Order: sequence, then C-alpha cells, then structure tokens
Amino acid sequence: MKLQFAMDTLSTDSALELAAAAAPHVDILELGTPLIKSAGLSAITAVKAAHPDKIVFADLKTMDAGELEADIAFAAGADLVTVLGSAGDSTITGAVKAAEKHGKGVVVDLIGVKDKPARAKEVVALGAQFVEMHAGLDEQAEAGFTFETLLRDGEASGVPFSVAGGINSSTVAAVKESGAGIAVAGSAIYSAPDVGAAAAELRAAIA
Repeated sequence: MKLQFAMDTLSTDSALELAAAAAPHVDILELGTPLIKSAGLSAITAVKAAHPDKIVFADLKTMDAGELEADIAFAAGADLVTVLGSAGDSTITGAVKAAEKHGKGVVVDLIGVKDKPARAKEVVALGAQFVEMHAGLDEQAEAGFTFETLLRDGEASGVPFSVAGGINSSTVAAVKESGAGIAVAGSAIYSAPDVGAAAAELRAAIA
C-alpha cells in the first residue's frame, strides 16, 4: 500500500518544506485544494521540480470544466488530479480525456457522495484510475462520523480505492487490511512536531 501525504498548507514555500521532510517516507505528494487556490498552479510545478521521483497529486476537486482544469494541472506537472464524484459524467470523462492526452491519471473524490460504492463503480467505468473514499475535515467533526464506514465502502466498491480522512499510525493498518491501494494522511504528518518522523512512523505502521 502506498502512502500519500496531503499537504494542507497555503504557501509554496511551506509545501516545499513539508515535502522535503516527508519525501523519504511517502510515495505521493498531494497539494491540497486550499494550497492550489492560494498559491496557484506554480505550486504544482515547484513541488514536481523538487521531487521528480514522486507522484504529484493535485487535489483540484473539479466540479465543472473537467477537461480544461485537468489539462492545465497536468501541463503544470501534476501526475494525478481529482474530480468530484458528485460532478456530472461529462465532467469526469472530460478530465479523463485530458489525462489520456498527457499520459496521466484522474482520481474521483467521493466526498459528500451518499452511495460511495455505487458511484465508485460508475466512475471507474468512465476511466477514473481509482476513487478516493474521503471524509473531509467538516464531516469528520460531525456527530456520528465513523472511520470504519469509509473502509466498508471501499471494500464494497470492488474497484481500486484510496482512503482519506482521519488516518494516523493507529488506523493505517486497518486501511491496509481493507484492501485500499493508498492511505492518505494529512494532519497526522503536517501537524506533528517532527514531520519526517511522523511520516516514518506511518510508513513503519504500514509495513
């Protein structure tokens, strides 16, 4: 199982600092949506230039203009981009068209989707490389949220999936057991006093 580091920061310099500390222990460097909105596409280019051996994941959360948004992110250096699962099928297929042009991939983020397993099957059939079983920061703070629901939805989908939302060293083993191909960790790494050590701890927990 791969480890993805979601860098939810607001500046390119901060992202580069975080990436440098975590890179030896992670497979995928994710530029969070707030970072891309704050710093722009140049942040993607900077992270890819600094870490050409890593998969660079641009969390666009595209809802419309799928081909256009994916195309500019791939041109900037992204290897993977996200489209929301609640977007129309034409938005997803547009992004997939751009991915095929660049030899890259589209991930469909199922945040906010009620029936995640059903939508997962649909979007993979449309050409998505995999889906992300995702509970956002707001959803995690809601009463009744359970991490296990994401794992059950992933297992039920029968398609390649990642899991994001509340992953730390105590939960990552369960993610691996669920069959996920990727575990996405954010605050468990970037909020730690030692970013590199936190990433290494997650890597060890996976192993």
